[in-house]
Amino acid sequence: MSLNDISTPVPAIDADIDGGSPAQAVPEAGDGAAPETRGARFSRKARRTRLHAYMVLGVALLVCLIALVVANTRQVELDWVVGSSTASLVWIVLFSAVIGWLLGLVSSAVFRWRTSARRG
Repeated sequence: MSLNDISTPVPAIDADIDGGSPAQAVPEAGDGAAPETRGARFSRKARRTRLHAYMVLGVALLVCLIALVVANTRQVELDWVVGSSTASLVWIVLFSAVIGWLLGLVSSAVFRWRTSARRG
């Protein structure tokens, strides 16, 4: 069985008089779909620009993170209260950043919980 043996109904496509393709046709007032307004077009383009800016920012942060890893690969000694250990400097910096971020999230949640209006 080949693809030519399968018969599927193909909807009729009315081309414009000037020969333009239906995909490029702008909906008219009688078609039920309103054309895109200037504000809607601006909003769509602004959203796309924001997404591109976020992607550029994300790539820049990734490059900075890779540079941080490459620059801080040496072993350093950590002095604890009861002893000491050695670790790669990059792991210490990244671990400290993650711990700081988590503490910020927790303290923000606690502050919001303690200052919110009571129900009941």
